[in-house]
Amino acid sequence: MKLTWLGHSCVLLSGSKKVLIDPFIDGGSVTGTQPDIVAVTHGHYDHLGEAVALGKTTVASTEIAKYLKTKGVPAEGMGIGGTILVDGVSFTMTPALHSSSVEDGGAILYGGLAAGYVVGMDGVRVYHAGDTALFSDMKLIGDLYHPDVALLPIGGRYTMGVAEAMIAANFIGAKTVIPIHYNTFERIAADPEIFRKSIERTTDMNVSVLQPGGSVEIKS
Repeated sequence: MKLTWLGHSCVLLSGSKKVLIDPFIDGGSVTGTQPDIVAVTHGHYDHLGEAVALGKTTVASTEIAKYLKTKGVPAEGMGIGGTILVDGVSFTMTPALHSSSVEDGGAILYGGLAAGYVVGMDGVRVYHAGDTALFSDMKLIGDLYHPDVALLPIGGRYTMGVAEAMIAANFIGAKTVIPIHYNTFERIAADPEIFRKSIERTTDMNVSVLQPGGSVEIKS
């Protein structure tokens, strides 16, 4: 599987299918990625992003899925703890400690619970934490699903920061860790090299610090 970080929390998984998670990049567009499936962790604009414009089958919370269907988007709603199979790709929705809402025509709509996903494709499991604080049940995500890759926010303020993400990485135990959700805006400035050096100095995990548009090959 090829994993490409497009920026912020937006990640493209390319294998037997193309899965785009949180289709938003600051000042740009992801419509040219032509995914087969889209997944949205929660309703905030910098994660729901261009899901409507893409118009692809979109995995989301029940509430976000209902909203997307009103916009003509084919959506698969699910709840935390559930697993669904879409075109041979598995999506397990995991908890995230964060809020979720959708802005639509000046109204703020309830977006259900924020979430993360463990995505399984071609024998590889990728955990995208979504926007979240650190929580101890991340240990269960590692114990239950054994992800090969963990995508963790490090920007602070709206999510966990570098120190908390280091603990999260240890809880989850994935062989490869990739920091996301940082340096998009001034309020979420963080140094990924501190994160990388600290983890690699104290564990056998590998941290891949990608530039926007950068890719890494993931093997099971």
